Amino acid sequence: MLPRFHVGEDFPLQPGSVCELPDGPARHVQVLRMQPGGLIQLFDGQGREHRARVTEMGRKQVTVEIEEKVPNHRELPVRVTLAMGMPANDRMDALVEKATELGVSAIQPLVCERSVLRLDGERAAKKVAHWQAVAVSACEQSGRAVVPQVHAVQTLQSWLRDAAEGTDGTARHKGVLSLRDAVSLRRWLHDKVDPTAEPRAKGQLNQSVGGDDLGFMFLSGPEGGLSPAEEQAALDAGWTAITLGARVLRADTAPLAALSVIGATFE
Repeated sequence: MLPRFHVGEDFPLQPGSVCELPDGPARHVQVLRMQPGGLIQLFDGQGREHRARVTEMGRKQVTVEIEEKVPNHRELPVRVTLAMGMPANDRMDALVEKATELGVSAIQPLVCERSVLRLDGERAAKKVAHWQAVAVSACEQSGRAVVPQVHAVQTLQSWLRDAAEGTDGTARHKGVLSLRDAVSLRRWLHDKVDPTAEPRAKGQLNQSVGGDDLGFMFLSGPEGGLSPAEEQAALDAGWTAITLGARVLRADTAPLAALSVIGATFE
């Protein structure tokens, strides 16, 4: 695989275009000590990816010529949003990175009753920008051409209200990762997969999860989990309690486990 760099959706990814790379990718190309004629791949984060040839190396600027489009088929066939109480320390960074590698479409950081990490205002905005950059780096490494969106931090209460009102672009299929007596994730997904396919073909989906409105959303708590009142509020709003098995998973493990099962089921 050629070196890959994210250039943003405003970059002119048109064959024949000659343009300067943004500062970040230009620094990386210089660190790699590439020379004129060297090939790289550029993607805009919205699904477009093109091969490009370095034409000029300056002290600070790198000029490239855009060549042919590169097919990219590394997205999950379903959209998955992870809404989660933010784990503390560096665990949120790792969670964003690994979720991006596994194919997540969007991440919603939440402040819950038992949250250790509590962010608002400018501090929250800076953290979200940092996590968005982590997602970009994970896309460059994993080969994805679509960068998942990290949404602004919200309280769980306000976010559930937005989800109930349909103002958050919520998915049709919503599960709360729970420790209570709940339906297993694989059993819950069974109804979303064509039961007549034997053996089941990859991507053989029911009409209920096909098309542009396809999507899953999983809600999980921070360290200590969701409070009983928070979980009940989600269930009252129409969410389904989902279990991942008999073991108690950490706040930064449970969402990734759910995402892995989704990938194994639908890819």
